[in-house]
Order: sequence, then structure tokens, then C-alpha cells
Amino acid sequence: MRYILFFWALPMGLFWGWFGLSYYDMNFGLLIFSRLVHDFAFQFYGDILGIDPAVIPPLVAKAGMTTTPLISAFSASRPRRDLPAWARDAWPRFFGEKPLPSILNRSSAP
Repeated sequence: MRYILFFWALPMGLFWGWFGLSYYDMNFGLLIFSRLVHDFAFQFYGDILGIDPAVIPPLVAKAGMTTTPLISAFSASRPRRDLPAWARDAWPRFFGEKPLPSILNRSSAP
């Protein structure tokens, strides 16, 4: 799972970080963050794809809005083996001697 997050979140973060800095020409003396490179890159990709360069950032944003819920749902649905054991150990610390909920209580499990 960490590889999925790494290979999804890192490129998205790098792209949007670069996009924000280059769009507003905050280049810190580096050519890569200049508006000149920004315009060149989107003109280049627009020419390759045969579309207007102005529609590329919204397309990337739509792709991000589509994949974010999918990756989040995939991450949330993974089985968590250590969570019930941790909850059994942490219950008395946080709630004292109250009885455990049936989901955490092994003795009531079939």
C-alpha cells in the first residue's frame, strides 16, 4: 500500500507544487520554476496531445479528483490485523474497567 501511495502522491505533489510555483513565477533563481518553462511545457504537451494547453491543468485536476477517492477507498478497505489487538490493550487505559464492546471482546466471539 505504501508503494501505491508513494507512486501516486509523490508525482501529484511534485506536479502541483511545480505548477503553483511556475504559474506565479516564483522561481527562486531556478529556471525550472519560471513562467517561461511553465508555458513551454504546457505548449509542448498541448502540441503532443493535439489540445489547447490551457485545458491540461483542469484535466490533471479531474484525474486527481477521480483517483483520490478510489485510492482512499482502497486504502481504507485493507484488512487491519493489528487494530483489534491494539484496541483491546488500549481500552482499559482510556476507559477504565468498563466492559469491552463485543467487537473487541474475544470471549464473546463464536
